[in-house]
Amino acid sequence: MQRILILLFVIVFAGLSSAETPSFSGVDRKSLVSEALSNVPGHAFNAITVTLDPNTSVGAHAHDAFVYAYVIEGSIRSQIDDGEIIEYTVGDSWTEPRGVIHTLTHNPSATDKATILVIFVGRAGARLTTSGDINK
Repeated sequence: MQRILILLFVIVFAGLSSAETPSFSGVDRKSLVSEALSNVPGHAFNAITVTLDPNTSVGAHAHDAFVYAYVIEGSIRSQIDDGEIIEYTVGDSWTEPRGVIHTLTHNPSATDKATILVIFVGRAGARLTTSGDINK
């Protein structure tokens, strides 16, 4: 039984490794929690913080999970697909449905870092962030 539990743990969390998370210059990601949802079989809850250096942008990307983002520090300019560019400040939040393209994530400050709390809810083992060959 212990072997089965260890195997399940590896399968569930293998897809959540930082090796699969795209790397962007001037961006620091810290994992806070990654846990299976006992009341939603086959799904997981993940929370991270993302800190962007001054005047730093993240390239277009998508998530294979529902996303909730909350600004902890500074401000973030964000755009989903071809929607409106919105600037969020401390205490503001937004959501992203699974699979939409996050075309803009930018810290507009020339001097201050910006930090957001990002919560993902999706299938266990899903690739949480995908970037690169993403088209609008």
